[in-house]
Amino acid sequence: MIKKIILGLFFAAVLFLGVLLCVNYWVEISAKNRIFNDIANVPKNKVGLLLGTSKKLQNGYTNLYFTYRVEAAVALFKAGKIDFVLVSGDNSRKTYDEPSDFKAELIKRGVPEQNIVLDYAGFRTLDSVVRAKKVFGQDSITIISQQFHNERAIYLADHYAINAVGFNAKDVSVKYGLKTKVREYFARAKVFWDIVLGVQPKFLGEKVEVR
Repeated sequence: MIKKIILGLFFAAVLFLGVLLCVNYWVEISAKNRIFNDIANVPKNKVGLLLGTSKKLQNGYTNLYFTYRVEAAVALFKAGKIDFVLVSGDNSRKTYDEPSDFKAELIKRGVPEQNIVLDYAGFRTLDSVVRAKKVFGQDSITIISQQFHNERAIYLADHYAINAVGFNAKDVSVKYGLKTKVREYFARAKVFWDIVLGVQPKFLGEKVEVR
């Protein structure tokens, strides 16, 4: 009896792992030829959707994901590949404000304040992508984040009929980003589940014109 239970758990684990790998592969394939490392090859879009993350890590050090995304957004803007940066991040409490942190860094690096639009309700990638269309009126966007994140965001954009490409911010070392990369496998599986269930952003609200 115990052997059967162990065998059953083993096959269940193998099946679960197989599903995760298949989902990961499908998301990667879906974004193929629409993610760019060379800024010269990035198509022009009015708006670049900069996906949020925390400025600082729990240990107080600067979050490299944050720094590299800022650098990517600034490079796109200065190259004329986008006209506006739509910063979408979490501001669910007064003491935590991703969009404002990004805005301050973008301005410091030469992006005019009038070319920065803030979305304070980008609690997760699904919210950021859907709100870019339903709240900020964008049917075509350039998503700015690390490659693994861009791939998932583009997959979501496809489902919501948004024409999206991604510009890859510099990635971090394997050691630095190991936990994030492992978590990404589960995040991609959740994307499929959210689509099946028709999950919508936590908030929508009145439309905002980007101009």
